[in-house]
Amino acid sequence: MTATGIARRGGEANESLPDVKSVIGPALREVVDRLPEEVRRVVGYHLGWLTATGLPAAGGEGKMIRPALAMYSALACGAAVDDAVPAAVAVQLVHEFSLLHDDVMDGDRTRRHRPSAWAVFGVPAAVLAGDALLVEASLVLADSGRPGAAQGVVMLSSAVRRLVAGQCADMDFETRDDVALSECVAMARGKTAALLGCCCALGALFGDGTPRQVECLRRFGEGVGLAFQLVDDILGIWGDPAKTGKPAKSDLDNRKKSLPVVFSLASGTAAGEQLADLYALDRPLSSAELVHAAELVETAGGRQWAQSQADAALAGALADLQSVTPALTTVKDLVTLAQLVAHRDH
Repeated sequence: MTATGIARRGGEANESLPDVKSVIGPALREVVDRLPEEVRRVVGYHLGWLTATGLPAAGGEGKMIRPALAMYSALACGAAVDDAVPAAVAVQLVHEFSLLHDDVMDGDRTRRHRPSAWAVFGVPAAVLAGDALLVEASLVLADSGRPGAAQGVVMLSSAVRRLVAGQCADMDFETRDDVALSECVAMARGKTAALLGCCCALGALFGDGTPRQVECLRRFGEGVGLAFQLVDDILGIWGDPAKTGKPAKSDLDNRKKSLPVVFSLASGTAAGEQLADLYALDRPLSSAELVHAAELVETAGGRQWAQSQADAALAGALADLQSVTPALTTVKDLVTLAQLVAHRDH
């Protein structure tokens, strides 16, 4: 796979980085095109390339934050864009695998402003499509011919193991009334931060970064990942459906023990106790109750705490980035991306 001729070096003073989607898109399509036809149709729909009937669509693959982290990390180590493509594609494939499975587990019927894949093609088809993408992610790295390919497969597999452990904890929390805030933070570090840390470390590895650069960028990515999950949990309650592409207050509707919710439940406040009573109801919450639940989380301090923790995680990530000492332009690119993650609205 190549980046279609783009070969900017990390140390050059170009004013902007190449568009990630234009670089990764063709390589991602190359991987999807070799999938079995039925799986390819589900994946193409999930990625926004196809309609439910298999016709071309004008949608897209999402924000591409993970491949951007991989690409910018490689550039930060002085590599060319071409060097980063296998790492960037692999982490995006793992991300899409997790989304396909997440929607099934959470029962979410909407993804990226249209019905989720399982709601259109059924649970078995969506699960198999996710499985296929996970396999292809490892193959992309193994077939890359890069010196660090074998190490990269191990690195990615370790991140997926942490992701699965985090997802298991997240599901376990839904049936427990005694979730500690420390457990919830640990879950977020596995479910989300592990993969974003891997994105940066893998990009640095494929960019011939030193072991120290790989480790510093991994810590940077994990900090960004924790900030990402905290903001994601805020949007899961207060996000605008027109921007997030998911139903309003979907996390509350699913009784998720997200970070702001767990903080509120453990706050010892009257609002936290009322929220616990709502979460204990053995029936779906009405629209009015969902609105009230969101108000209770805010009153108990959950929203403010989550945003302050996201800001702190971002600050820690940026401190780790300073240890990488890459070219000034790529520092700015990674800083900009990290700030986008921590202050996004969708």
